[in-house]
Amino acid sequence: MGSVESRLVTEPLSVVGRIDFDEQSVSRIGSSVTGRITELPVTPGQTVAAGQLLAQLNSAELGTAQLAYLKADAQRELAAKAVERAKLLLAADVIGTAELQRRENELKVAEIEQRAAADQLRVMGMSRGAIARTLASGAITSTSSVVSTVSGVVVERKVNRGQVVQPADELFTVADLARVWVVAKVPESQITRVQIGQPVKISVTSSPVPLRGRVAWIADTVSVETRTVTVRTVVDNPKRQLRPAMLADVTIEPVALERLVVPGGAVVRESNRDHVFVRQADGRYRLTAVELADEAGDQRVVESGLKGGEEIVIDGAFHLNNERKRAELEGS
Repeated sequence: MGSVESRLVTEPLSVVGRIDFDEQSVSRIGSSVTGRITELPVTPGQTVAAGQLLAQLNSAELGTAQLAYLKADAQRELAAKAVERAKLLLAADVIGTAELQRRENELKVAEIEQRAAADQLRVMGMSRGAIARTLASGAITSTSSVVSTVSGVVVERKVNRGQVVQPADELFTVADLARVWVVAKVPESQITRVQIGQPVKISVTSSPVPLRGRVAWIADTVSVETRTVTVRTVVDNPKRQLRPAMLADVTIEPVALERLVVPGGAVVRESNRDHVFVRQADGRYRLTAVELADEAGDQRVVESGLKGGEEIVIDGAFHLNNERKRAELEGS
């Protein structure tokens, strides 16, 4: 004999997950100017370093911007000389103060235009050093480089040699796969069992050994379509076992909750349902259908059908059920 008891139970929560990029370690790279691709020295799957050349292109737009910068600098230099001459003429009492102020205003405008032209070149991907060299030599180049902004693996290349691209186009995706996200969808009815920091076990078909992580983020909203909440785990991936888009079995070890439990030996199966023998007021035992959750050690968690403190048969429940069925067959 025994009774239905209330205990702290940890019920592992198993859901399907997906491997995804760590968005903090992925970069989607494009060109800063409109132009035609002339060189593509990297291929998908190749490891690259930050600053490494991914593509070169020929851009008339870049050449036009450099020409505008050189013209703006020439105008600035001409305006600066005009101010110096005006200062000498003012000192010789040849012109008035108003003329000097006019020329100084023209210099300020020329300086602003020169800085704006330089900023435009930086927006187009030219470094300060390259702009300085253009100014020193006066030479215009239409060659623009696309470089990697992070160290990692080229996981996607969306461009071919000879293709015309624009700044809005995404040309490369470079990601550091040493760390990945495992994204799982937890039913909204179970989300209260999940907290940040809880241990997580991740299993994928390509790895015989489960990987470990901890819950790093829980979404604040519920998906209207699936009625699930997104839960994210960050996992180290030094051997590149986990690849983005892989499916994974995610087991979250949630906090312990107080639940009604019965020993596993008290449960019998009858008509594809779980039952236990509950003691009645007259001292007899009635076969009672119950809804049970998964096993928690040697206990079964009670979902419905029982109340705390009820007496049940623990040892011998199987034999008692056989006696019950024999008695039914004999009509007693």
